[in-house]
Order: sequence, then structure tokens, then C-alpha cells
Amino acid sequence: MLQAAMTRPQPRPITVFTPSDAGAGNTNAQNLTVKEIVARLPEDQFHVTMLCDGNADPRLSARMNTRLVGWTRRGNTVRLLRHCLFPPPDIYFFPRCGPLDRVFFDVRKRMGLRTALITYIVMAMDPVTSSGMIGRSIREGDMVFGNSKHVAETIHQTFGVKASPIYDGIDRRYYFPAKERRENAALVVFYAGSLQPRKRVEMVIQQAARLPSAQFRIAGKGETERRCRDLAQQSGCRNVSFLGHLSSQRLGEEMRQADIFFFPSILEGNPQALLQASACGLVCIAMDLYRSDYVVDGQTGFLARSDAELSEGLDRVTGDAALRRSFSAAAIRHTDQFNWDDIAGQWAAAFQEAVARRRPYDQQRAS
Repeated sequence: MLQAAMTRPQPRPITVFTPSDAGAGNTNAQNLTVKEIVARLPEDQFHVTMLCDGNADPRLSARMNTRLVGWTRRGNTVRLLRHCLFPPPDIYFFPRCGPLDRVFFDVRKRMGLRTALITYIVMAMDPVTSSGMIGRSIREGDMVFGNSKHVAETIHQTFGVKASPIYDGIDRRYYFPAKERRENAALVVFYAGSLQPRKRVEMVIQQAARLPSAQFRIAGKGETERRCRDLAQQSGCRNVSFLGHLSSQRLGEEMRQADIFFFPSILEGNPQALLQASACGLVCIAMDLYRSDYVVDGQTGFLARSDAELSEGLDRVTGDAALRRSFSAAAIRHTDQFNWDDIAGQWAAAFQEAVARRRPYDQQRAS
């Protein structure tokens, strides 16, 4: 009996392909999410293939059963497609909107592949955000998840597709509270994220002009940077610093040196920046439009329903040191529940369920 058990073949690992970048320097939120998940998937149970632009995250380059396909100047779609078809993976995870995804979706449909499509949506759905490949990945997905309860609800409202929430976690290598938190002589208000129209970074400049005694620090780059710099100059703001793109380590350090995180974006899913800032003990002020679960309104920060409420919230926390300390302590406690080890376990269970119930594409659509 013992010898038979010892010689019994072990089940092969589930094969997962994801069009995500394993590069150590890639701080895009979606790629950060996938790197944290893959780093924690059991090596003997999951074989993962993903692309890699530059030096890989050392946890992934050291992980067994991991294939990292180098990103080059040209030919990436064809080269990556080979890894999606010869042989097809058990799971295609977290599709994006590129040519690779489009071609694979077409081939999967035409050939009736049994590859399970697991879609992860990180933006609230509306008539604009739900178009194109995003909508297709939801309609054709075998399992669909959102990165918050609100995002999952908008998926169901828009498509009639059941979606479950799985949250992001906190990378505790970089995002943690300071051992001794000292308030700055001049309060530091921090923003981190891309500089694009929906983020409304111009509002950060407007608040800086209104509150000249506070320091405003902006981390990130993007298409509206020139406009924001010009606005700061025109407004005579000497209290605004543009930091450019920061590594995760630098971002965590900047957050621990700040007092308040001001995030006026109007179109999001469940922004990792709010979770990272809260983990570092920052009081967060953001819009309530996307109902982030990372901020508890009135307990760890403020979720505003209007631009006027954004300003009012900032005034309240800049003017009340006791409130800042209370919110900061509550924010740190609140983030304890967003643990990457637990969250990766949820993804592992989802992958196993998807493989257990998968069928050829034509049978899935017929049911």
C-alpha cells in the first residue's frame, strides 16, 4: 500500500497564462496585483507564464514552474501567442485590451478551446468603460471578479453577469506605518497616481493655492503634468513639488513622511493608492463616486460627494491634529484585513474551481 502511494503519479500543475508584466520596475497597479498573486501561488500546483520587460521581480525569477517571456521591441504578440496555443493553458487570467487578448479570444472561440477565461475588472462599469475588449472579457469570461463590491455590482448592473469581489492586498515590504509618527511642522498633503484628466490633479494645485502653509507633493507622471505645472506657476504656488514616477520603495517612504493623502479622481475601481496610503497611516480624502472599501468615511478619512466636500474634508483634517491622529490609527487597523497571503489563496481556489468546471468554448456559450 505504501509503495503504491509513493509511486502514484502526482496531478500535473494547473497552467496559467496572464498577459501581465513580471518586471521588477513595473509599478502599474494591475501588474503589481498579478506579481503579488503569482509570488504566492503554490509552485507545485500552478505553472504560470507571463511576460517580462527588463529585470524580473526576484520572487518570480526564483519561483519554480514559472516561465517569463522576454518583451522586445517587436514581435511580442506572435511570440506570446505561441505560449497561449502550444499547448493552450488551463487558464487565461486577467485579460487586458491589447492585440494578444483580441487574437486569443478569437482563436479560443473558433477552435472551441477549453481554456478557462478568468476576468478581473478594476474599474467601475458604465457605458464608456464597458465598451470594447473590457465588455467582451466580461461577456465571454468563465469567472468574473471585481476589485471591490461596488465594481462587482456595476458589472452585474451593466451586463447581467454575476461577479464576485476579490480585493488587492498590501505589499508590506513597502507600505507600513512609521515606528514613531511625528507630525510635520508644515503639514504635508500627498498625491500619488498618474496625471491624466480623470485624476483631476489640477485640484491638488487649487488646494495648494488655497492652503499656502501646507506642503503639497505630487508623485506620478502623465499627460496633464505640463498643465499642472503651468497652473502651479500661474497660481504662485511655492508649496508644490512634482516628484515624477517613484519606485514602490520611494513611494512608501514618501507616504510615511506625509500627513494627508488627497485623491480627487472621479473614475476608479478600488484604487491601490488609497490602500497603500492608509497602510502608511495617512488620512485619506477621496471621492465617494466609486465607494472605495479602503477608506471608512468619517473614521479613517473622508469620502466626498462633491468638490466642495473635498475641500471641507481637507480643511477639517488640516485644522484638527487630534482628528488626524484618530483617523491615522484607525486607517492602519482597517488595512490589516487586506492581507496578500489570504487574497492569493482566494485566487488559487478560483483557479481550481474554474479548471474543475471548464468545458469547450462552444458548450459554455450554449448552456
